[in-house]
Amino acid sequence: MLSLPQKIPTKGAQALAEALAEALKSLNSIASLITLDSLGSKIGDNEARALGEALKTNSTLATLNLTENSIGDNGAQALGEALKINSTLATLNLTRNSIGDNGAQELGEALKTNSTLATLDLSGNSIGDNGAQAIGEALKTNSTLATLNLTFNSIGDNRAQGLGEALKTNSTLATLNLTENWIGDNGAQALGEALKINSTLATLNLTFNSIGDNGAHALGEALKTNSTLATLNLTENSIGDNGAQALGEALKTNSTLATLNLTENWIGDNGAQALGEALKTNSTLATLDLSGNSIGDNGAQAIGEALKTNSALVTLNLTRNSIGANGAQAMGEALKTNSALTTLNLTRNSIGANGAQALGEALKINSTLATLNLTRNSIGDNGAQALGEALKTNSTLVSQRRNSSGAVPVTEQQLDSDNFDLGHKSIKDDGFQALSEALKTNSSLISLDMQSNSIAESGVQALAEALTSNTTLNTLYLQNNLIGSNGAQILAVALRRNSTLTTLDLQNNSTGDNGAQALSEALKANASLTTLDLWRNSIRSDGAQALAEALKINLTLTTLYLQNNSIGDTGAQALSEALTTNSTLTTLDLWGNSIGDTGAQALAKALMTNSTLITLDLQYNLIGDNGAQALAEALKTNSTLIILDLWRNKSSSSIQVSQVWT
Repeated sequence: MLSLPQKIPTKGAQALAEALAEALKSLNSIASLITLDSLGSKIGDNEARALGEALKTNSTLATLNLTENSIGDNGAQALGEALKINSTLATLNLTRNSIGDNGAQELGEALKTNSTLATLDLSGNSIGDNGAQAIGEALKTNSTLATLNLTFNSIGDNRAQGLGEALKTNSTLATLNLTENWIGDNGAQALGEALKINSTLATLNLTFNSIGDNGAHALGEALKTNSTLATLNLTENSIGDNGAQALGEALKTNSTLATLNLTENWIGDNGAQALGEALKTNSTLATLDLSGNSIGDNGAQAIGEALKTNSALVTLNLTRNSIGANGAQAMGEALKTNSALTTLNLTRNSIGANGAQALGEALKINSTLATLNLTRNSIGDNGAQALGEALKTNSTLVSQRRNSSGAVPVTEQQLDSDNFDLGHKSIKDDGFQALSEALKTNSSLISLDMQSNSIAESGVQALAEALTSNTTLNTLYLQNNLIGSNGAQILAVALRRNSTLTTLDLQNNSTGDNGAQALSEALKANASLTTLDLWRNSIRSDGAQALAEALKINLTLTTLYLQNNSIGDTGAQALSEALTTNSTLTTLDLWGNSIGDTGAQALAKALMTNSTLITLDLQYNLIGDNGAQALAEALKTNSTLIILDLWRNKSSSSIQVSQVWT
């Protein structure tokens, strides 16, 4: 275990680096330093030199992450010198560290002889022509680096050409990220030439550059012969229909590319039609992202025709285009026969009720689609009712959905789940009642997203009735509706009987203390819910006290989000008391709750005995030095908390703690 100092004083960065250096020299049991984040006290070049000296003798450290510090060129040069000797470091992350050409040149020199570093992240620095040239030269001889991230530097066309030359001889690099580097058609052409020869690069990310049709044409020509590239990301460039047509031609013969991302380009119906033609014969592309373009019904119809015969594409993203009811109807017809597509995203189009009805008819027949996302399509109650009818017979809707909590989770977990995303659909109680009726008989849907509609008490009543009989739904997103305290009380009754729901998101629903109290009573009996999100629900100390009483009894809840409420010190004290006995809660988010020193001291006391909490978020509260000091004292004995966030409080030094087990 490597324990980092919990509170960094004025000269804390230097002390921290010196402590780390000593630790690296003496503790060969350390296998990885995962995260070092000293807000307000950045590690500079002097401290980086101390770390560099330690790396020359350390023989166990595998990962060093110095993201968002200020090591500069001098610090990078010191680390480069260390890399010439070090034989164990495999991952070095120097993101956003004010490194320029001089620092990059020294790192490049190190790469010529280093034989262990596999991942180097230099994103968000100021590396220009000379630095990129040095790294390119190193790649010609380096035989271990597999991943290189140069996102958001100042590389441009000239140095992209140099990197292209390096790729012609390099035989180990598998991933190259050149996002946001002012690379235009000339740079893309150079990289395209390299891809005709290179036989190891599997992922090339050129997001947010200035590549137009000519650059896309060059990359397309390369794809006709390249046999290793599996992922090409061209998000946010300037590729129009001609560029899309060139890439489409390449896809007719290419047999290795699995993912093509063309998000936020200038592709219209003609480009989509060309890509559709390619999909009729291509047998390897599994993911195609065309979100944020200008594809209308004609383009959607062409892609729909291709889907009738294509047997490889599993994910199609058409978010933020101009697809209307006719395009959706074409997609629906394709889904009746397509047996490969598992994910279809039509977010922010204009399919309306008619388009939703056509897709609903397809879902009655289709047996493979896993995810259907129709967010922001104005399908209304009629569309929702049609989809509800489909859900009564459809048995395959399966998907993954990201946790949409307003908090920043400690780890982003993705849920393998049956998911139906109907957020932002102008669905009111009538449509929701139809969907709820379907839930009574549907036996496959696991996740239902109904966020940001206009669901009120009567809609919730229908859902609650469904939850008492449904035995498969485990994730329910209801944030930003009109549920209120009465609706929360209705849901609470259902939660007492339901035994499958694991995640309930009620963000921004004005449940208030009464709603929180009702949900708390349900938690005393419920044995399946693991995540409850009550962000911004006007919950005060009474609601927090009720939730605390539930936590003393509940044995399944692991995550409780209470951000942006007003529980205050009294609520924090109640939750602290619960934490002394609760043995399952791992994440507690109290961001923005007017908690002061008294509440922080109570939480600190709980941390001295609690052995399960991993994450405690106390950002944007009113905690001063006394509260911060109490928490620091608690951390001396607590051995389980990994993340404690006190950003934006009143203490003289806000801290974020990372403790690492190896």
